[in-house]
Amino acid sequence: MTHLEELTSTLNDLVLINNDRIEGYQNAIDSLEVQDADLKMLFAKMISNSRDHVSVLGDLILKAGGEIEEGTTASGKIFRSWMSIKSLFSGSDRTSILESCEGGEDAALKAYDMALSSDVEMNVGVRQALMDQRVSLSGDHNQVKKMRDLNKTLA
Repeated sequence: MTHLEELTSTLNDLVLINNDRIEGYQNAIDSLEVQDADLKMLFAKMISNSRDHVSVLGDLILKAGGEIEEGTTASGKIFRSWMSIKSLFSGSDRTSILESCEGGEDAALKAYDMALSSDVEMNVGVRQALMDQRVSLSGDHNQVKKMRDLNKTLA
């Protein structure tokens, strides 16, 4: 595999994990009640963040001469966490949903950590874009964790 093929494969793995986040958070939104508007807004923001990440990653893939993969990690190779937690949303309470989302966020962060620590050659711009996205994901993770902890204390 050439350096550019390795790079596009790595970037496509991150596209897929972001697609998983989009689908996972959309499923969470769809399963929430009307009174959970705060979580719906939080999850909609995270969907938007992942769409932004996919757009940036797509540009980087195209610049490297690759093709952007579509779908989720069910056809990919890194993580399937969002796919396995989707079924947990139906009928779950806020804390359970937030715990499931935190698990998905852990998987997304791990995917970025693996990409950044891999032997794949990346120029400074690509590496910086991935680090910026990882910081964004870390912030999302912390918000989910904070909401989870708050809901545990209220339960």
